[in-house]
Amino acid sequence: MIEARAATAHRSAPEGARCANLTGAPHRCAVSFVVSLRAAGLDVPVDATVTYARALAAVGLASSRAAYWAGRATLVHRREDVAAYDAAFAAFWQGAPPAPPAQAPAPRQVVLAVDDSGETGDESDREDPNRAAAVALRYSDHEVLRHKDFARCTPEELDEVRRLLGAVRLGGAVRRTRRRRAARRGDSLDVRRTVRHGLRRGGDLVHLRRRARTVRPRRIVLLCDVSGSMAPYARALLQFAHAAVAGRRRVEAFTVGTRLTRVTRTLAGRDPDAALAATAEAVLDWSGGTRLGEAVRAFNDRWGVPGLARGAVVVILSDGWDRGDPDVLGTEMARLARVAHRVVWVNPLKATPGFQPLARGMAAAAPHVDDLVAGHSVASLEALATLVAGGGRSRTHEPRLVNRRAADLAGATGAGEVGAMGRPCAGGGS
Repeated sequence: MIEARAATAHRSAPEGARCANLTGAPHRCAVSFVVSLRAAGLDVPVDATVTYARALAAVGLASSRAAYWAGRATLVHRREDVAAYDAAFAAFWQGAPPAPPAQAPAPRQVVLAVDDSGETGDESDREDPNRAAAVALRYSDHEVLRHKDFARCTPEELDEVRRLLGAVRLGGAVRRTRRRRAARRGDSLDVRRTVRHGLRRGGDLVHLRRRARTVRPRRIVLLCDVSGSMAPYARALLQFAHAAVAGRRRVEAFTVGTRLTRVTRTLAGRDPDAALAATAEAVLDWSGGTRLGEAVRAFNDRWGVPGLARGAVVVILSDGWDRGDPDVLGTEMARLARVAHRVVWVNPLKATPGFQPLARGMAAAAPHVDDLVAGHSVASLEALATLVAGGGRSRTHEPRLVNRRAADLAGATGAGEVGAMGRPCAGGGS
């Protein structure tokens, strides 16, 4: 390939190379040729010019091939400059007419396509053979779907949501245990190891051995509301619970409706479809009413207070609409908050503009909740996973002002159920 270009560059020249515009010493021809190369757009530094003059003086002007390769070896440093060098060599050394200026490339049509569609244009675009080639710019709609409300997703989008939620990993905070292990910078002295190490060295206690407390991940407990009001979100939230249970140890999952159902074992399978199908069969109150107070009390009496919630991060996924007694829910949430390390309430309605925790159940539970976050989209659940992994204890012993205000407003509405926007709720079950 290179030899063919070199032959084309000086095919019409006689064996003796000639300087078309200048005669004289080789260094004068070299300088003039470099000027023509720079005019053609090549970047030729001064040191390359000096090297080329020396090379041209060494090979002489008798051979066009030698003159060509002397310049090619010393003046051209990029592959895309070879064509311009060949044209300049032919014009300067062989008197050939200069090459015409390069024309601007023809404009190309840009077509925006979506990755999932698998199309780059309509049928007429593909059937027209004379049409110029189009450049397809693609974008992934996953970013749009990550922020889309579950209640507004189509069945096809919910299938994609399931795949996105399968990639979410719930890390979890860690806690220090009472056990200790050997450490270089521990907080306590390991007397036994220190003495044993000293006896090996004649009884001199030269190095002090230390111990530090070990850490282990905190248990995570998920309470997922599957009542009628949570129907647009229940399946996606259970998919999130499945990813958490199947992805790490020390995760417990329960469903909450008119009763409490433990679904840790049914969600432990690797196949999400099979796990959700088994969970749907195990949960008898799916899309029914809501008795949050009775469900939390059943959890506290049987599992939570005896040990499952002690030092754990408890995540409640519910909209807070409750047909039971709010005083029962408030009392049981206080019990749960006293034993849990952190209580996080995930409300899908929190993303609604103007949202305030005014639903009767939500207002009763709010003073005992550390964090109230949204859970309406994939992005919000990813933020929840980050929050749970942080593990910082944010609850103070005094209720927050926003929670007090919510409780006051809920009490002022009377016995009727209050919705997320402060309106009375109509309908039988939540």
